[in-house]
Amino acid sequence: MAASVDAATRRRVLRVIFVSLLLDLISFTFILPLFPKLLEFYRNAEASSSNSNSSSLLSNVFKYLNAYKASFARPIDSRYDIVLLGGALGSMFSFLQAIASPVIGHLSDKYGRRTALLASMVGNIISVLLWVMAVDFRTFLASRIVGGLSEGNVQLATAIATDISDTKARGSTMALIGACFSVAFTFGPALGAWLSSFALVAANPFATAAAVSLALIVTETVYLYFALPETLPSLTNKTEVKKKEEAKPSPPAPVQRTNSHTLLNLTHLTFLLFFSGMEFSLPFMTYDLFQYTSAKNGRLLGYIGLISSLLQGSVTRRLPPLFSVRLGVLFCLVAFILLSQIRTIGGLYLAATCLATTSATVVTGLNALSSFEASEGERGGKLGNLRSWGQIGRGLGPILFTSVYWWAGRETAYVLGAMGIAGVCALVFGGLRTPPGSVKEIEEKKEL
Repeated sequence: MAASVDAATRRRVLRVIFVSLLLDLISFTFILPLFPKLLEFYRNAEASSSNSNSSSLLSNVFKYLNAYKASFARPIDSRYDIVLLGGALGSMFSFLQAIASPVIGHLSDKYGRRTALLASMVGNIISVLLWVMAVDFRTFLASRIVGGLSEGNVQLATAIATDISDTKARGSTMALIGACFSVAFTFGPALGAWLSSFALVAANPFATAAAVSLALIVTETVYLYFALPETLPSLTNKTEVKKKEEAKPSPPAPVQRTNSHTLLNLTHLTFLLFFSGMEFSLPFMTYDLFQYTSAKNGRLLGYIGLISSLLQGSVTRRLPPLFSVRLGVLFCLVAFILLSQIRTIGGLYLAATCLATTSATVVTGLNALSSFEASEGERGGKLGNLRSWGQIGRGLGPILFTSVYWWAGRETAYVLGAMGIAGVCALVFGGLRTPPGSVKEIEEKKEL
């Protein structure tokens, strides 16, 4: 479709993607700073209930968590119980995404992006509605499971952006999606924390934040229903498809790939394996070194989100995808080395600046590279597979990295992480190549 999309239509669809994805991600990030208080609320509610002596789902989870903690060489402070449980729920969500993403992608290739996205939104509405009603841990867990299996907005927005963008505009379009992430993660958690201060329902003190999240998701769904056209080329170019069906069938032209999807998926998995582990370990490290409170950690993460969003809007959108990935993994390597050695707040924020650069470049670049290697009828599936492998890394990373952190200490964990990212650098610099057309725009400017 990209070749036949006029500039006005492309701008309109991009506007719809940006607005809807921003609503979706802001709603999604509401819950992130609330995990500790949410889980503590459910634990206290069970402890004070009349059935506190019976074995509940949450009490069994904590029993296994304490057994896991006891295996470490040094004791883990009980203040981290809730944090570790929140990380386990985050890993579960990522693993569910790894299962669902390829399915959602293939369905979008068969039935259309719009249909798949609206179906995904129905699942999101059910998930947040369960959170609104979650007066116990079991209902809250059901909300996270439904959300993990139905969240397809990011990969489908990427597929839609690919459908309407030619090779010259592909990188800047992917950067627009990355900017949505950065903006949402900068402001969404703070808004969610503020909304949680309004405990209007005693049985669920987080119902206000959940209700606003639900309102955003419903608004997004209605907006998509009325504003988003179908972009899958095989469904939009119906006349052309009909002519092809009437003509003598001929075998499809093979896709000329510069980079194999196996290599791209492996790069995504290994990068997020180490990067997500480092992200999750930051609150532990800042507490150990600087006695950081949740508020100070929130400011640190807000700084990373702000720098990342500024880079997405000004720098990343102009970079060729492969250069963007290479730049990001190098900055990630520097960040790991810094985090293994820092002793000052200034060093922490220098590492955070490197992490912001990584956040603004690597995943955006990998999505763009994957889109160059996929034909029109397989983009949804290929991008879904890329996201699936990344979610496996995001699910395993926190578990593995924090285990090393507590077994061997901060310096060892981050040095091993740096070695892992060095391996990712070897994949990126030694294995990936520049797809034809991905630097066309820059070459044309040089000719002029």
